[in-house]
Amino acid sequence: MGKNLKDDVIELLKSIWDSEEFTVVDSERTRRLRKELLTRLLSQMMTDDERARLYGLPTGCRIRENAKLLSPEQFKCGEYVWIGEGAILDATGGLEVGSHTTVASGCFVWTHSSVLSNLMMDNSSGNSYILRRKTVIGSGTFIGGPSVIYPGVTIGDRCVVLPMSVVTRDIPDNTMVGGSPARNIRGIDDVYIRQMIDFERELQSKN
Repeated sequence: MGKNLKDDVIELLKSIWDSEEFTVVDSERTRRLRKELLTRLLSQMMTDDERARLYGLPTGCRIRENAKLLSPEQFKCGEYVWIGEGAILDATGGLEVGSHTTVASGCFVWTHSSVLSNLMMDNSSGNSYILRRKTVIGSGTFIGGPSVIYPGVTIGDRCVVLPMSVVTRDIPDNTMVGGSPARNIRGIDDVYIRQMIDFERELQSKN
């Protein structure tokens, strides 16, 4: 029964492949995109650390399933970076993420905008109205998901972006922000970090 079902699936795939409705375009763009799509498809069967190695990321990095990395050749990444499930990291305009940083599940980090393409009624592929700006996220920073980081934004070291935030402007080192658009919540210093550690230990001791 199981073998017959497998054979049926294979025959179905063959019929789709051979049908006139299933067409492929042979161009430089589609060849590049197809390689990205196949790499992403095969990576779904990998563990998070295997997936990070597939993309050539440094020691200790992990990428969860369904995360998408656009233009990985323009992605500069530090060690021990964690990228959550379903996150989209757009490196088409240049993206840098420092060591020991988390980009949590469902986050969108952008380095390009196509708004002008729509306003100018020119939404064709590769149009001249697409704006690209490098985005930088520092080391020891936590980007809570789902949050959105705008193109060209620089987020400093040891920052916390609270979940559901939209970051539209630069964030200095040692800062917690939240909201849409994100605003300054508080500074982060050694005293605050020690308070967080003590609070967590107290919670654990009660369990």
